[in-house]
Amino acid sequence: MATKRIPSVNNLTIDGSDPEQRNPLRPAIHRGGILLSRAERAELGRAKRKDARRSSHGAWSPASDRPDPLKILKAQNRNRYPDLIPLRWGRMVASPFTFFRGAAAVMAADLSGTPVSGLNVQACGDAHLQNFGLFASPERHLLFDVNDFDETIPGPWEWDVKRLGASIVLAGRDAGLSEAACADAVMQSVGVYRMMMGRFAQMSQLDVWYSRVDVDTILTLLPPEITAAGVKIAEKARRRDTSHAIARMTEVVDGRRRILDNPPLVEHVAESTAGNTVQVIVDRYRETLTDERRLLFERFELVDVARKAVGVGSVGTHCHIALCTADAEDDDPLFLQIKEANPSVLEPYVAPSLFANQGQRVVVGQRYMQAASDLFLGWTRYRNRDFYVRQLRDMKSSIDLSGVRPAGLNAYAALCGWTLSRAHARSGDPVALSAYLGAGDAFDRAIVAFSQAYADQSERDHALLRAAVDSGALEAIEGR
Repeated sequence: MATKRIPSVNNLTIDGSDPEQRNPLRPAIHRGGILLSRAERAELGRAKRKDARRSSHGAWSPASDRPDPLKILKAQNRNRYPDLIPLRWGRMVASPFTFFRGAAAVMAADLSGTPVSGLNVQACGDAHLQNFGLFASPERHLLFDVNDFDETIPGPWEWDVKRLGASIVLAGRDAGLSEAACADAVMQSVGVYRMMMGRFAQMSQLDVWYSRVDVDTILTLLPPEITAAGVKIAEKARRRDTSHAIARMTEVVDGRRRILDNPPLVEHVAESTAGNTVQVIVDRYRETLTDERRLLFERFELVDVARKAVGVGSVGTHCHIALCTADAEDDDPLFLQIKEANPSVLEPYVAPSLFANQGQRVVVGQRYMQAASDLFLGWTRYRNRDFYVRQLRDMKSSIDLSGVRPAGLNAYAALCGWTLSRAHARSGDPVALSAYLGAGDAFDRAIVAFSQAYADQSERDHALLRAAVDSGALEAIEGR
């Protein structure tokens, strides 16, 4: 009998022959469409140790046929703004840690050959330390959560934990900390991830979904020596709202507010292309908002557009900021970020995304993982490019780790471990995951070993980029 096809809805195509094919995360708590008991789920988790011993996660050595990391990165530059590619190299060459941040595709290829338990979650795909941070919920609570989802897709939870662990070591080394201090921070992070997964395993599904990491709770848990710094970070985040962005990033010209140019980071491009392009994108994007949010958004009109270089790995992708207003005198503003979404770097190594639109993949993945998501989060497509849209700033803030000390790195790494555990518990099965991890620290110690070894690998890869830049083989704009 031919497979029954269900028509595509909102760019989502599903196969009607088997309900479990609709979402690769569904088998986490089901078998053959039948809901498993907690005891069965726990037994499933323990049985997965036969597929991947917990200690096996500590091993890392490059494959004999490991692809050239620079070739992987160069391949990502296709279809990007050519004039921004030197800026990307300049940001990546600054240190092994910044190289690592921009090299998610390199690590994805490396992780594809490492052991996995087979317990999938909605993976972030790029869970390094700087992709966690503060932001405002629609209720105006200041939350801490994963805040970058460009690479999100259902996949192995271990890959996120390993990327987080390696980033902790590299951030610590970048700040001049000892190897022992870096190892302690990884141990803290993974230990908290495991402990919190055990707690989530005891909660109801609704309680897991409702759980969140708010800033007031964080401040009560910080060590006394860094509490004051934590308070300052929270206060700064609360000031980073739309009004702050308007004051810093716009000016009034001939009675109209416009975005300030700061090339190559922020600049206007030809009005005949960028302005019209973004207007079409905005018009199409609004259709992906829920009715009440669309009603709110339709009170704004687009008044200015500029290209904006963002991040490390994303530099050169087609990203714009859009200034909107709901008042003729420009005193009721909204700043949107319109960011190109390409296929996840994990997709070559996992099941293909259910979503034909990569922007929708990002938005849905963010909603799976985050406790609360941006009020204006949506997606669209324009001329074979997929985009997602969100507010440019809404109390968004990340932590500066350049001068972090051991106590601060420990606290921050533990916080990220807690947050990643909650994100994975929402989309995966915390009962099976907790049973796999167990009560001991075998997995924690393995991730410490992996993180140190992979940090060494990233330093070697960074040296290749440094040599290419120094020789003139690659052009880099440094210090921006």
